[in-house]
Amino acid sequence: MDPMISAGNVGGPGKAFDVLRQFTRRPRRAEQCEMCSLEVAAHHPHLLEIAHRRLICVCGACAVLFSGQGLTKYKRVPQRISLLRDFSMTAAQWESLLIPINMAFFFRSSVESRVIAMYPSPAGATESLLPMDAWKDLESQNPQLRQMESDVEALLVNRVGEARGVQPSEYYVLPIDQCYKLVGLIRTHWRGFSGGTEVWQEIGKFFAHLRSIATVAQGEPNA
Repeated sequence: MDPMISAGNVGGPGKAFDVLRQFTRRPRRAEQCEMCSLEVAAHHPHLLEIAHRRLICVCGACAVLFSGQGLTKYKRVPQRISLLRDFSMTAAQWESLLIPINMAFFFRSSVESRVIAMYPSPAGATESLLPMDAWKDLESQNPQLRQMESDVEALLVNRVGEARGVQPSEYYVLPIDQCYKLVGLIRTHWRGFSGGTEVWQEIGKFFAHLRSIATVAQGEPNA
């Protein structure tokens, strides 16, 4: 099932658990568009209900209705995934973002007029206080971040491999639903204190798939 998703535990721990628990439910035989009730394929578009950061499943025809950039209740989630090969971030800059683990995603909220940082955990998605000066410095070095579409696109950072000394860090600009897919995957497969072998295998598969379908984006000259 490709369930409705909302943004982590911003609405409270209970709400976050209810939302992310949907990733573990058994799939229905036929997924339906939540706008017109038409049956949809396993891989289908999403809309974001902006005010509540809620993702809903839709068919292609309904998704097209929300493809514009006008002021509406819903916004279509894009499908493009870009691997930022030339992304610039030092260890000191990462630490200045105050993220307690080596994986997080960042998106610009049009409702709150700020960039929000969230990281996955066994309990779901957790919001981290984001120092705006630190983000502005990062954005200044990586102008492509200014091109992220508010609410529906995010910067996903994976520094786990670098922290373990096994592979370089990865940086993606991608649809927000992919971020919550990763959150649900981690919550579903996490076992014990360190997560267990299974969850790290699933995380590895998730990023391997991203690498296989992402377009490699080259960095832009700093302004």
